[in-house]
Amino acid sequence: MSDSNDPMAEIRASFFIECEELLEAAQEGLQSMEDGSADPDTINSVFRAVHSIKGGAGAFGLDDLVKFAHSFETVLDEVRSGNYHPDHDAILLFFSCGDILSDLVRAARDETPVDEEAISRTLAALQAIAGEEEEEISAEEFQPTGLSISLDLPDLDEEESATSARPGYRIVFKPDEKLYALGNEPLYVLRALGQLGDVATTLHHDDVPDLDELGTKATHLWWELTLQSEANRPEVEEVFEFVEGLCELEISEVTLEDGVAAGDLPPMPDFSALNADDDTAEETPAQAAPPPSFNAGDEKAEAQDAPAASAERNVPVKAAAKPASAASANAAANATVRVDLERIDRLVNLVGELVINQAMLSQSVTEAGLPPNSPVVNGLEEFMQLTRDIQDSVMMIRAQPVKSLFQRMSRIVRESSAAIGKTVRLKTDGETTEVDKTVIERLADPLTHMIRNAVDHGLEKTETRLASGKPPEGLVTLSAGHRSGRVVIEVSDDGGGINREKVLSVAIKKGLVPEDSSLTDSEIDNLLFLPGFSTASEVSSLSGRGVGMDVVKSSIQGLGGRIAINSEQGKGTTFSISLPLTLAVLDGMVVHVANETLVVPLNAIVETLTLTEGDIRALGPETNVVQIRGEFVPLLDLGTELGYREPLENYCGGIILLIAHEDGSRAALVVDSIHDQRQVVIKGLQDSYGHVPGVAAATILGDGQIALILDPIDITANASGRTCPKNTSLLEVG
Repeated sequence: MSDSNDPMAEIRASFFIECEELLEAAQEGLQSMEDGSADPDTINSVFRAVHSIKGGAGAFGLDDLVKFAHSFETVLDEVRSGNYHPDHDAILLFFSCGDILSDLVRAARDETPVDEEAISRTLAALQAIAGEEEEEISAEEFQPTGLSISLDLPDLDEEESATSARPGYRIVFKPDEKLYALGNEPLYVLRALGQLGDVATTLHHDDVPDLDELGTKATHLWWELTLQSEANRPEVEEVFEFVEGLCELEISEVTLEDGVAAGDLPPMPDFSALNADDDTAEETPAQAAPPPSFNAGDEKAEAQDAPAASAERNVPVKAAAKPASAASANAAANATVRVDLERIDRLVNLVGELVINQAMLSQSVTEAGLPPNSPVVNGLEEFMQLTRDIQDSVMMIRAQPVKSLFQRMSRIVRESSAAIGKTVRLKTDGETTEVDKTVIERLADPLTHMIRNAVDHGLEKTETRLASGKPPEGLVTLSAGHRSGRVVIEVSDDGGGINREKVLSVAIKKGLVPEDSSLTDSEIDNLLFLPGFSTASEVSSLSGRGVGMDVVKSSIQGLGGRIAINSEQGKGTTFSISLPLTLAVLDGMVVHVANETLVVPLNAIVETLTLTEGDIRALGPETNVVQIRGEFVPLLDLGTELGYREPLENYCGGIILLIAHEDGSRAALVVDSIHDQRQVVIKGLQDSYGHVPGVAAATILGDGQIALILDPIDITANASGRTCPKNTSLLEVG
């Protein structure tokens, strides 16, 4: 591993972070192209992303990445110039190119191998497209003039004639102050331009004021350039791509009658040597040379070192790499600050301790019996509000949109559908929904299982879909949104739905349920989560080994979440994952049950009620229901369900918490008393105790007592329902 204090290691790390952002931008642009809604700006954004990756990779000597990115951007350049119009198969090829770029970036970062065969196959496809276009362009360019290509070297007269006929460009380059603020250096741009041909440079410094009027931010120098080159205009514009929007730029094509004398551009001055002695000054040229290009394969990489250099100034790389206009560049410069995740985690932990200490102070003030309007109580209330504001702000720092996760699932759909010969399209919704970063990282594997399951099991084969009147292309929808203080992510397909008869038959055959079982549709659906369950008739590369959905459920439960299934025969299936917004702090209701203090998440509670004798109705010998506004809701004794006590003789006067499920069903949990509502810090139990049914985590209360944080949905879903002592029953339902 590289030393964390090594500046080059920091720049390299910034490059790989920037690559992830560029790959996301490219993926988004390709998706727009596939949807048919791409405009020239979208195509240019994909091209710039690939070009920026190539430039940075060249600076670090990542030759494989440079080679592939170069072939990809060559084809994209043909697309944006209008010379090549990609069809559906070409768009799929572009998606594969994006996947391979991602693999190459991660391989370079983690020093892991890549699939050389897939890269070679894709490169050949790209070169086939580029080769066909190059032949057509060559024919168009040379047929009208009747010129032929000769390998003989021209004599002096021929060389002079060719020189006089060479095309050229007049370029006006006026840097804006934002160009320097973002860490860019015009010298690199001029050097890159020199790689295209002969350049004559005129520096205009008429606007430089007197020394006492010289500002630290204003720019006063600009260049007028004459380029003699056979490069086409897009290649010339490409040189200035990194400073687009950060300068005034005029490029005009001209015919140069005489050759331009090319002179070497001066090296960057070493200002530290201005006051040095003569001996030191003699060594200045060698010291003043710009940094090496890190074994770049193309000298144009020097011009692309600017984004990497900006990382040394703690400026986001994307601010220098992708400004579309002066306004957007200025916004990008202030948009992001990269911070080590460990620092954020430490900040989250400190906020958690702050919440605990605030709770302890509140407990002490309450026990001291101070009047409500005392200065201490008023100050404590302000402190509580500040604590909540700080906690909310820190949680927002950790929150990230699920867009990057959803884009990774696009690749899973493409690869899975190709492996089994189905045509499948992924539709995403709610990509801007923000979730705790830890949750996003741990969701990747469960979502991968669910997507593959939807493609393999959920969607029918093409001929079956056509026979049932459906379009041949299957649809998998991935959506995210906020509901009742939680994040709900859904994976749905428009397939045939769950064949419940087959599921039950397989479960009985495998001995997972008794033969005489009478199960509801929901109970049959949940059999899919049993370990070892699979309805696949044969083992494939995607499924059939009975490993997958049980792993999904365990992973979701490990995140404090739950998963539900909703399927309709012939129309499709939807898997819903409900997750907490954060794994650090939550709002909870502190309750007492059988002399135990427990915390129930506030977002699961619809309302609290006090029971009267007329509210309770018996349902069978051991269970009761509660009548709430004309609707009967199961009554559950929380103490009994947790094993703290036997059911009570009478629940009249008891307090219930009305709990709502994701599917709209409800249940009433009986508690002895409610203490208060407060923020509590989540302390996970998964690593030490594994999954404990009905228990989500633990917390430390203000008096130092440890309390369990319950999962009321899990409790109600697996409840026994016993609320009647033996040989005791209340009034029958009347």
